[in-house]
Amino acid sequence: MADESVIQAIERLLAESPERKFPESVDLAINLKNLDMSQPKNRIDEEILLPNGRGKNLKIAVFAKGEVGLQAKEAGADYVFSEEDLAEIGGDKARARTLANECDFFVAEVQYMAQIGKNLGAILGPRGKMPTPLPPGKNVADLINSARSSIRVRSKDKLTFHVSVGRRDMDIEKLAGNIETVLSRVEHSLEKGKHNIKAIYVTTTMGKSVRVL
Repeated sequence: MADESVIQAIERLLAESPERKFPESVDLAINLKNLDMSQPKNRIDEEILLPNGRGKNLKIAVFAKGEVGLQAKEAGADYVFSEEDLAEIGGDKARARTLANECDFFVAEVQYMAQIGKNLGAILGPRGKMPTPLPPGKNVADLINSARSSIRVRSKDKLTFHVSVGRRDMDIEKLAGNIETVLSRVEHSLEKGKHNIKAIYVTTTMGKSVRVL
């Protein structure tokens, strides 16, 4: 059972935010305190598996060849790129930016990581979309399925940042479960835990904000 205060915050948010003609995301606005964010050790960079998924279909791109590439296609990857494709994309910055904006998650066999860093790092890095490495023997389908329910929480050098925890049309209990999972991971990643959290709000894409913590 989800925490009642979190459920009440979501219910109030949905009641006070008019429905839109598109599927709004539900986000957390996280405000930290008493941290020097110029120090990398204080920055949050966590990949979190949401217990109830993200409420939407993600676009996933995989850099792989041969059998792994075939397995990625069978697992539902939207794009599977070969080494030759990678070279072409790296030489076309407009295409690379379009791909980076279109896809939510990238996976790459480990032998491609250096080339990706060299050719696409400047585009994927700032977006927090550098590929997750696929080591030899690891099942690419498992990684793709996990990615569909995972989010990346990155504070960079800011005391305030946002993270998506689902969609407005999801069940409230499931949204609350996702929120609690994120809050727990964020708290545990901070030097002084909840004492480094100033406030946390839940909001929709174009709706109001309601304080959760």
